[in-house]
Amino acid sequence: MQEDNNSSSRREKKKTVYFVGSGPGDPELITLKAKRLVEQADVIVYSGSLFNPRNLEYAKKGAELHDAALIDREKIYQLLRDAALAGRLAVRFHDGDPALFSTIREQIDRLESDGIECKVVPGVTAILGAAADLRLELTLPGITQTLIITRAELRTPVPERESIAELAKHGATMAFYLSVHLIGDVVKELLKGGVYTEQTPAAVVYRATWEDEKIIKGTLGDIAEKTRKEKIIKTALIIVGDVIAPKKYEHSKVYDAGFTHGYRRAAAPEK
Repeated sequence: MQEDNNSSSRREKKKTVYFVGSGPGDPELITLKAKRLVEQADVIVYSGSLFNPRNLEYAKKGAELHDAALIDREKIYQLLRDAALAGRLAVRFHDGDPALFSTIREQIDRLESDGIECKVVPGVTAILGAAADLRLELTLPGITQTLIITRAELRTPVPERESIAELAKHGATMAFYLSVHLIGDVVKELLKGGVYTEQTPAAVVYRATWEDEKIIKGTLGDIAEKTRKEKIIKTALIIVGDVIAPKKYEHSKVYDAGFTHGYRRAAAPEK
């Protein structure tokens, strides 16, 4: 009887779906935990439209692979639910990080209502991959300590308080996902905020960290035209702000010899 209870307990513990971030594209930027789960997964539902298929090379032989771009919400739910209830390891493999523009909330809510545990494994999101390849510090002392991540409105509505023009009033670093096909409109709305100008630095990063990555740098005055000439209409980030090409900035106080903090006393001034 004890053995039967233990077996039942093990089966119960396996009723789990993992939402796993794949990173921005470079297969070496996947986390160790994500790689381990993908290697062990019996069923993988991956985001085919924005996802580097090389990440699937980690999957074991015989794993079921399903491209989420080709199926609807109901089918995705059924695949994950049925796998988890059967005690199989199910992975919903998202591009980038599952916390951004991923629809995990609606997936998790429904699965949990069926008594299925859901766990999320973070990944490197595209803005961080793009920043690395641009060698950017997105929060630069003396320029901005804020990064705003958003998207342009088209088929997916955005609250009025989060309109581009309203967000642009902060003058912070801004990153736009899923918006490069609307870059002309994005630029117009940014300028309406009254803080950015046509001289504000801007960049478009196509397929950040992929082997065919393309980086376009310019200003709000010319970035839309430069992007159109390159015929980039998807799978790209728009980044805006003075951190891209700072004329001047402040050095961090943390490493200033005259600054005291919890780990180091300020050096005595020279006499």
